[in-house]
Parts: sequence; C-alpha cells; structure tokens
Amino acid sequence: MSVGDAGADAGLEAAASFAGVPDAFQRLWTPHRMAYINTGAEALRGSGCPFCAAPQKSDPDGLIVHRGTTSFVLLNLFPYNSGHLLVCPYRHIATYDQATPEEVAEIGVLTQTGMRVLREVSRCDGFNIGMNQGAVAGAGVDEHLHQHIVPRWASDANFFPIIARTKALPQLLGEVRVAVAEAWPA
Repeated sequence: MSVGDAGADAGLEAAASFAGVPDAFQRLWTPHRMAYINTGAEALRGSGCPFCAAPQKSDPDGLIVHRGTTSFVLLNLFPYNSGHLLVCPYRHIATYDQATPEEVAEIGVLTQTGMRVLREVSRCDGFNIGMNQGAVAGAGVDEHLHQHIVPRWASDANFFPIIARTKALPQLLGEVRVAVAEAWPA
C-alpha cells in the first residue's frame, strides 16, 4: 500500500519497497525536532564556537542551567537522553590537560551537582559521564572542552535504540532546562 492510498494501515508503506539501497533502520518521524536541527551544529559553528557563544546569551537561549565561576552547565542541543547535560569551562581550551586546577575542581563539583539534580528531577537510575577529546575520539565540538552527563534509566534499553536504532526523547529541551535550572541549588 502506498502512502497516498486509503486503508486500514493508515497509509504505511514498507521501507523495503522504497527506491534506493535498503538499510536496517526504521524511521520514527519527529518533525518537531526540525527547530533544533535547523539551528544546530552547523549554524552554531557558522557563528564560532557554540560553547563560547552560549554564555553570551540568556540562559533559556543558551540552554544554560547554571553559571559557575570558571565553568557552566548547559543542555546538549542534540541529547542522547532527556536531561543530557554538558559541563564546560568558559575558557576556550580543547583538552582536559589544558584546564587549570580551578577549572578541573569546578568541572568536578558541577558534574556531581548535575548528577544530584538529574536524580531529583528525572529519577534516573545511573549515568554515563565522559569527555571525548579530539575529533578522532568522537568529539562533535573538539575545540572546546566539555564533559557529558547522560542520565540513564533501567528501562531506557528498550527496543527503540537496540532494534530500531532510534531514540525517543519525551521532553522538549526548554522544559528540561527549566526543570533542571529550578532544581539547581543556589
């Protein structure tokens, strides 16, 4: 049945019948995500480093949940899970070994606080925490140091990412930013 045909299957067509080379991916159409994609990494890079630009914006526009002395915390524009935080020094440095002792200490404290806040706000069961340094290591923005705090739930290993190779994010970034920022200790 083609997309334009009426019927009980509501216009669904098997991906295997599409033109092109078949792959193992299913598609979950999320057109609301275009707002993020259209202002995503390429647009941010066009105006320089996104982590240098974020602190120059308002907290909602920069997705910032907390501003510290040497470092700040913001939501990832392209999250792995809802609540995916990034901890960045204000200073434009590429790798952890270039950070000052003060930056290292504050990144650590902000990471701990971020974990506590995410546990409270999202009731997550665990975390993936890490830094990808250099493009070869998987850093999307390799010129500015940032640490990922990715909340995880016992039930998040469902069929979507495993079988369908798809992530479903249940909350919009603005809603998550408000919840995390409001729960952040003063």
